[in-house]
Amino acid sequence: MQRDPELSGPLHPLLAGRFSPYQFDPSAAVDDRALGLLLEAARWAPSAGNSQPWGFFVSRPGEESHERVVRHLAPSSARWATNAGLLVVTLTRRHVGDSELLYSEFSDYDLGQAIAHMTLQAEALGLASHQFRAFDMEGLTKELAPNPGWAIVSMVALGKAAGGPREGRDRRTVADLLSAPWSP
Repeated sequence: MQRDPELSGPLHPLLAGRFSPYQFDPSAAVDDRALGLLLEAARWAPSAGNSQPWGFFVSRPGEESHERVVRHLAPSSARWATNAGLLVVTLTRRHVGDSELLYSEFSDYDLGQAIAHMTLQAEALGLASHQFRAFDMEGLTKELAPNPGWAIVSMVALGKAAGGPREGRDRRTVADLLSAPWSP
């Protein structure tokens, strides 16, 4: 990963070493202890008004729930995600019950915070994570039938990476992060 040369000091190793693998070791299971720690990390994420508007559907290879999720993967993600030791379907609570009353306008942002915490905990456990949206949203929603007000947002594959990061992991510069949203 290319670092911004204008910045001094080390980036935390959990952040610097993180990458989204396109291959997982199919023989490496994510055990109950690791799953519990991943969910605990997500539980402690900040949220607007402490609303904690996130939920998860977890599945591991060999479990009945895994096939319920895997059959909805797009071919592009099925090539690598099925080998992950854990698939997590992420949900957010957007509305109050089945009404149009907004539960929290920050729910997607808050879910992102929870996933970021889960991702860093995965790194601390020696696991890799790959967030993605390449799946049949309508089919998965019908399959899992979340409660009214809840919506599936994305998925995260977690497990032991098989191979390192792809070449060319260039990132935008810090200066670009500050200037890109604004007109010249």
